[in-house]
Amino acid sequence: MKPLDPKLLKHAPPARAYVGLVIVIGVVSAGLILAQCFLIAYSAAPVISQGKTLGDVSGRITALAAVIAARALLSYVTEALGHRAGLATIAALRGRVLDRAVELGPRWLAVRTTQTVTMVSRGLDALEPYFVAYLPQLFLCVTVTPATLLVIGILDLPSALLLIFCIPLIPVFMILIGKMTAATSKKKLETMERLGDQVLDLIAGLPTLKALGREQGPKHRVAELGENYTAATMSALRIAFLSGTVLEFLAILSTALVAVEVGFRMVYGLLDLPTGLVIIMLTPEVFKPLREVGSQFHASADGVAAAEAAFEILEVPAPAPGTTSAPDLSTQEITLRDLSVEAPGRGLFAPSGATGTIRPGEITALRGASGGGKTTTILCLLGLVTPTEGTASCGGIDIADIDREAWWSQITWVPQRPVIPPGTLAEYLGEGDRQRAAALTGFDEVLATLPHGWDSVVGQGGVGLSVGQRQRLALTRALMKRRPLLILDEPTAHLDAASEGEIIAAVRAARDAGMTVVVIAHRDALLEAADTIIDIRAREVAHADA
Repeated sequence: MKPLDPKLLKHAPPARAYVGLVIVIGVVSAGLILAQCFLIAYSAAPVISQGKTLGDVSGRITALAAVIAARALLSYVTEALGHRAGLATIAALRGRVLDRAVELGPRWLAVRTTQTVTMVSRGLDALEPYFVAYLPQLFLCVTVTPATLLVIGILDLPSALLLIFCIPLIPVFMILIGKMTAATSKKKLETMERLGDQVLDLIAGLPTLKALGREQGPKHRVAELGENYTAATMSALRIAFLSGTVLEFLAILSTALVAVEVGFRMVYGLLDLPTGLVIIMLTPEVFKPLREVGSQFHASADGVAAAEAAFEILEVPAPAPGTTSAPDLSTQEITLRDLSVEAPGRGLFAPSGATGTIRPGEITALRGASGGGKTTTILCLLGLVTPTEGTASCGGIDIADIDREAWWSQITWVPQRPVIPPGTLAEYLGEGDRQRAAALTGFDEVLATLPHGWDSVVGQGGVGLSVGQRQRLALTRALMKRRPLLILDEPTAHLDAASEGEIIAAVRAARDAGMTVVVIAHRDALLEAADTIIDIRAREVAHADA
């Protein structure tokens, strides 16, 4: 990312206001620094060379104390505003990235899940030092450095020319070291993403590994990735220390050259004492913002790398949203005609050529082998995936052209892993006839075993309930909503025969209540309950050179 990337101002509105404030703070800081140096010089010089007492310069000393207090207050305000702007910008970028991930759809997110999660969580958190430490120093470079150099030039041209000769050395080394830092930070972020991928895969497959007695195997790979991440972090720290050392050496050397030159000219009477003191005190202030920018760049490099990753996601073109009014799902049929979707990276169309009609008030089952595209067909019905070939339409309107919010307002979707936030069962289900819906799904039997009934608390994802109980709870909520279309993704996959019968009865009850039910089914009992069955198959993609 550039020192101040326009993309940051474009995608994060809080950053714009902060940049404006920092510009004002930079101008005020330049004025205070100049005032401080002049007050010190013209307070000390009369005492040293003219025999004045401290009482004679007490007014200047009082003004100096006020300037120092103002600089301290300004430093506090700058840091406080930096923290607030950083947090606000991080929140804004997170929100925009998550919104764009939703717009890009589940197929895109399935490939980038871990990278996106890593970037919007730990990655963007590292952007805060960029606002707290880096940006203020960057704007001091364009306010304090030119202002102090201009004043030195007015007071003594030879000193200004010497500084102009020395100043470019610092940016040159900053650029060289910055390129090394950017590459190291990018490598560190990639290592963190790989580590996250491995850990998430391990957690997801741990029950299977445990059952096979192989749970110890992956720990060596996780340990190796952890060591790689440590090595990348230490490499970034080494570059940061190297940068700080080089910049400090150049700044000290340049300051020393000016001090020696000014000192000799004062000895020979070519420069008066107050002017010489002002130049000697202003010289470090010329280099300080440049030095601080170089050192603070390393503190913010990880956040900058994450911000660049966020910009890449935000610049991925999203499918154009539909604008057509949604047909009434309680009366209109949904038609699949030669529906095919290419599965990325698999060389398959899954589904391939799916054709069928979903009629209002009926149970329609999608039947097919695992990996054949049944869930993808559901995503097409929801408007989350655009077909590669063929169409999915309702009332003669392509679903991709229908306004999403209006379309979704008529649909209840219960996936294989229902989203259940932490809280009480009553909070999850909301207002309505809970008891009737629970009786239809068999969740009333589960409720009877819970000591606090509807006030029983479950954790994130339904922790505290079995997989089958979570499925029943989600189906209970779906029946309470009573929307025209109910979509179920294998609702009986984790249930025994008795529980399966209760779910099938609930599905039939939903149909009898006038709801249209679309269900992904593998078991015969659920297929037998269906009024219509649509077969879903996959086929290989034909290549031109085949």
